[in-house]
This record gives sequence, structure tokens and C-alpha cells, in this order.
Amino acid sequence: MTAHLTFTHPDVFSRGVREGWADPQSDPARIDWTTRQTAAAIPYMVIDGRPVNPCEQTGIRYGRNELGHWGEQLAADAIVTADTEAGRWLVMVERSDGHGWAVPGGYVEPGEDPESAAVRELEEETGLNLESASRQVLPARYVPDPRASDEAWMVTVPVTFDLGIMPHAELPAVVGADDAKRAVWVRADSYDALASDLSAVYGGEVFRAHKAMLRDLLG
Repeated sequence: MTAHLTFTHPDVFSRGVREGWADPQSDPARIDWTTRQTAAAIPYMVIDGRPVNPCEQTGIRYGRNELGHWGEQLAADAIVTADTEAGRWLVMVERSDGHGWAVPGGYVEPGEDPESAAVRELEEETGLNLESASRQVLPARYVPDPRASDEAWMVTVPVTFDLGIMPHAELPAVVGADDAKRAVWVRADSYDALASDLSAVYGGEVFRAHKAMLRDLLG
């Protein structure tokens, strides 16, 4: 890609606006950037009315690529682990958009806190309700989402749930739903073990946006 490539997926203008996950405003200079910058988890600049990705150059300089919003979109991800006699396991879902395997998660809705969003998205995508489970909310972090551009990007708040030690047969059942084609427990003694198990068992690959995050969390 060239540094000045302009691209916004047609679905953003049609389905995205219709379903409410995309800004209807096609000109970013008309956005109230003061409000958005104040609420941002990671500070960023706006130059001549256009937001600037604070962490990377994606190759798509103008437009929103496959994301619906302008600027930062805050998400929350649920990292659910458990240990059995065989080792550590992690809940993962196969994304329905073809971008690989990810931890359950999604957009933080207006007025919603990231912790609640992680609990909600986990149940929507896997059927697993951990509302009463103990958890840890980690600092927000930029994720290199393949759907992003230099003017639209993702920041996520990881929320970890450690279910402790249990027999393998008692791992809570998970079933893919909503944006997930399927949900499974994957071996995750390390990031390399996770990637190897996904490839060997499911012919899958870790969602690019989650690779660095899972490397940091799994070791």
C-alpha cells in the first residue's frame, strides 16, 4: 500500500450506518473532536479536522478502512483462563469476518464501562456468564487491528478471568454465537503453545490485533 491510500469499505456507509456501528458523518472535520479526545483512553492529535492514529501508520492514510468510527473506538476483551492436569486453557472464538481466532470481546457501548462490556461480550459470543466471577481490569492498550486506518483505530481494555484449577471435564461449556462462528477452549501454556494448538487442531491463526496482547499475557 502507498502512504496516501484512501479507503473506506462500502459496508461502513451502508450496513454500518444502518446498524448503528458507523459514524454517519463522512467528513471528519464536522466531528466534535473536543468531546472525543477528552474521552479517549489513549491521547491523539487532530490536524486540520482529521484524527491521527497515535501508535502506527497503517498504510491507509485517509478514510476508515473497515471500521465505522472516526478516531479511537474503545473495546473490551475477556481473557478467560483455567488450569487442568494437562495445563492451562484459554477461551477463544473464531471470528465470523474471516480475521482468525480472537478472545471474546467487542465495542464498549455509550455509557458502558469496559469491565461490564467484557462480561457482556463474553456471554454474547460464548454463552459463558462470569458476571459474579472475580476478575482484573488491565490498562487500556492499542491493538494493531487489520481493519484500522490512520484515521480510525481500536483501543481495548483487557479483562482477565482466572477460573483456577479444575478437572478438564468440568471446564465450562462454550458455544459460538453472535459475532463468533464457534467458541472453544484452547491449550495456552504459552503464546507459542496457543498458536500451535490453534493451527494443529483448527487450522486457524490468532487474530492479528490480539497477537501482542496475548504474548504479553501468556508469556
